Parts: sequence; C-alpha cells; structure tokens
Amino acid sequence: MYKKLYIFVEGDDDNRFFNRIVKNLFKNSYNEIEIREYSQKTKEYIKAFLESIRKMGAEYICQSDLDETPCATKRKEKLKERFSGFEENRIIVVKIEIESWYLALLNDDACKKLKIKPSEIRNTDHINKEKFNSLIPKKFDSRVDFMVEILDYASIETAKQRNTSFKYFIDKYCF
Repeated sequence: MYKKLYIFVEGDDDNRFFNRIVKNLFKNSYNEIEIREYSQKTKEYIKAFLESIRKMGAEYICQSDLDETPCATKRKEKLKERFSGFEENRIIVVKIEIESWYLALLNDDACKKLKIKPSEIRNTDHINKEKFNSLIPKKFDSRVDFMVEILDYASIETAKQRNTSFKYFIDKYCF
C-alpha cells in the first residue's frame, strides 16, 4: 500500500533540518515524504490542503518552535487557532527553536572539530537563535553554512540525549 507523509515546517532552517535529518528517519515507513513550509500561508490554504491530505489518505506532521510560548500545550493551541485544520496529536513542538535541534546533533568529537565547547551544548533545550548565533565559529561566513556543516556531523543518538523535545519526537514518530 502506497503511503505518503507531509511534514509542515515553519521556515527555511526547519526545512533544511527536516529534509536532511528527519526524512531519512521515515524513509522505510513511507513511499513519499514531502516537506512544506506553512508560516507564510493563509489559514484558508492550510485548511484546504489538510482536507486534500485527508481525502487522499496521506498523513501529516506539523512542526513548530516553542518560541516565547510558556509550554508545548499553549503553542499547540495557538497554532490550532491560527490554522484550524491542524490536529493537536499531529503537532510537534521544538523546545525552544530549531537551532536547539541542530546543536543537539553534535557529539563531543564533532564539537571539537567545529571548535565548540561540548559543555555549552550538553543540554540544548534552552538554545534560541541568539545563543546559537553566538556559538558560530569565526571560520563560517554565514549561519546557513554552519547549519549545513552541523548536518554533516549529525548523530541522532546524541541529539536524543541533548534535547528533550527531539527525543520526544523520535520516540513518538520514528521508533
């Protein structure tokens, strides 16, 4: 039976992460996986798109950063208010921002190669964009170059240990 999964992500950084890391985790469970950015779409567009997903018998997951929201439950509520078609059990909330998942991928050896103190990212639950940017080594011309480099060193097992929302996502959806 043909199975398709749509993964809704907020923006470019999330798209890059999910295309390089998450798609591989689902490749044995789905025939096709499509990543879609939703943050710039209208609620009408998302609602209609979700309805077409349901009609074709496909599945979806929606990713959102926690950002300034006090907890994952509140973030899910806000997202459901904005885009009425999203179901709560299909929303995964990244604590705090996707940058925390990027850094969580780095084991101690990768940290040494990238000139990051491993102690600074033992637990990445608190990492936001500003903290992430402060950790970018000077040899990188841009944050995107740094993110792409991180993805080359990715360790799923390390990420599960360093970030609780990443572990929750893996445990709930992948294994």
